[in-house]
Amino acid sequence: MKYYSTNKQSLLVDFKEATIRGQAPDKGLYFPEKIPQVKKEIIDGIENLSNEEIAFNVIRPYVAETIPEERLFQIVSEAINFPIPLVQVNSTIYSLELFHGPTLAFKDVGARFMSRCLGYFLKGENRKVTVLVATSGDTGGAVANGFYNVEGVDVVILYPSGKVSPVQEKQLTTLGKNIHALEIEGSFDDCQQMVKQAFTDQELNQKLFLTSANSINVARWLPQQFYYFFGYKQWVDKDHPPVICVPSGNFGNICAGILANQSGLPVDHFIAACNANDVVTKYLETSIPIAIGIKPQTTIPTLSNAMDVGNPSNFARILEIFHHQYPDLKNKLSSYSISDDDTIATIKEVLEQNNYLLDPHGAVGYLSLKKYLKANPLTKGIFLETAHPVKFPDAMEKITGKRIEVPSSLTRIMSKEKKSIKVKNEYNELKDYLLRKEVKEK
Repeated sequence: MKYYSTNKQSLLVDFKEATIRGQAPDKGLYFPEKIPQVKKEIIDGIENLSNEEIAFNVIRPYVAETIPEERLFQIVSEAINFPIPLVQVNSTIYSLELFHGPTLAFKDVGARFMSRCLGYFLKGENRKVTVLVATSGDTGGAVANGFYNVEGVDVVILYPSGKVSPVQEKQLTTLGKNIHALEIEGSFDDCQQMVKQAFTDQELNQKLFLTSANSINVARWLPQQFYYFFGYKQWVDKDHPPVICVPSGNFGNICAGILANQSGLPVDHFIAACNANDVVTKYLETSIPIAIGIKPQTTIPTLSNAMDVGNPSNFARILEIFHHQYPDLKNKLSSYSISDDDTIATIKEVLEQNNYLLDPHGAVGYLSLKKYLKANPLTKGIFLETAHPVKFPDAMEKITGKRIEVPSSLTRIMSKEKKSIKVKNEYNELKDYLLRKEVKEK
């Protein structure tokens, strides 16, 4: 399996090279040269397979010979060693709960998979790798946890000051050792732009061995397909595939789901559930020519902060999946934009009527799915519940009027001291920090 850049100006690379590089030299995203098809017998007999067997068969063609099969199976097993249950909320809507991992967010699978792949690839390297990552909330904690104490790897996380929840901030600022947090005076898009600029800075890359752990990295993006196969495994009505609704910010998660569908997984339709950051919703509503693409907008802070993205990087991969054919994209993907007021009302309504507690991101997903099912009454669907409500304690307690029980693992984290470095929203500030850090460690 080879990977090309979505900008079409870089050489083909294998999975190892794509993982280590993170982003292609021409600033594009790596994309598989072909989409492998999952064997029909795996789909038909999915209920009889373990999650480990399913995930291994899904990811193996993408990794190819870069990791031995025995080691790859071990990596997959370690990445998904927690429950991912499909829970019925009402007669037509189900929740795929992705928050049962160590940092209580869906990004645990991708971060754990990538950290183990990168650890394997770096054996024997005589210089340290710096993983550079921007986060709008959950990525930072998942990457920090996944890479903590991994030999030969330093992690530098950029996050927007004041725009992540207290729990999210503690998860990415309290570990120490090889995990370093930079608190940026700006938005997530600012953080993401600084990271992208670092990867194209020739001087910096001559002095540091940089890679990314955002979903722009294939080793973070591709394993997110697993959720969708696990959801289908638990789906009772196999004769009528589900509509799947995904809370969407940077669009890596829903892109992985669409890729899974293109690989053979039965899915009736996809819905990108957006908050006020609705560039894709507008794009799909207004029929902007696909060659022009989405029009980035200034990020708007919302309750569902992990989705506060005004320029979603992974939408380029979605366009690539559909070969830039707008009618094919519209036929498979819809989108809704949900306000904070409607998010709050949905959390209250579902708790009262169904005794199910949504987090703000899940609420955006639930309501978007509900809207679609109302317009398409013969369908049923799944929304992805991407984070545990406890990660947003202040907002959730204000909305529900109830105290959210905090797991013991989070209690320990919340008592730890936050350690971060405040940095201006200027690329040279990041570059200077990375170069000073490199000199100090030598």
